[in-house]
Amino acid sequence: MELTAALFDLCKSSSRPIIAIDGPAGAGKTTLAEHLSAALSLKYKCTTLHMDDLYNGWENAFDHHLSDALIGACRAHQKSQKFSLSRYNWSSGEYGPAEEISQSDLLILEGVGSMQNAIRPLLSASIWIDIEARAGLARVLVRDGEGISQQMTDWLILQEQHFRENDSQKAADFVLSN
Repeated sequence: MELTAALFDLCKSSSRPIIAIDGPAGAGKTTLAEHLSAALSLKYKCTTLHMDDLYNGWENAFDHHLSDALIGACRAHQKSQKFSLSRYNWSSGEYGPAEEISQSDLLILEGVGSMQNAIRPLLSASIWIDIEARAGLARVLVRDGEGISQQMTDWLILQEQHFRENDSQKAADFVLSN
């Protein structure tokens, strides 16, 4: 069965489905989220939340800010309630003012940490995209520039620790390789 068809089936089990796409940096999570949003929008009004907008900077990316934002967004989505999020401004190193997120039928969470334990019971489906760490790093540096090389090297350690603590790959409904 094709991934999109399987997701359509899984989403039927919830009136307010939530899909998470997780995996290492550079694996192609954003691209997959864009493709799935386009395909699933045939039936659902989709909203995608990117973890890059929710992290509390490089060193504290997986702190309570991320968990709190995800829990709040998922619970509000399930109740068809409006919710607001503050997006992290990477230039200033601070969160911006809260922005209201449009209501939708399907919420897609995309990025490292989107499948964390705190929200896993709220997910309709979870997808892990795997990539070898060096290949993922190379992709990110091509995309975002060599200027973040040191931050990304440190990030690889943080993301791996987060994945181990959350057993992310093993918990996925679907595992894709890149």
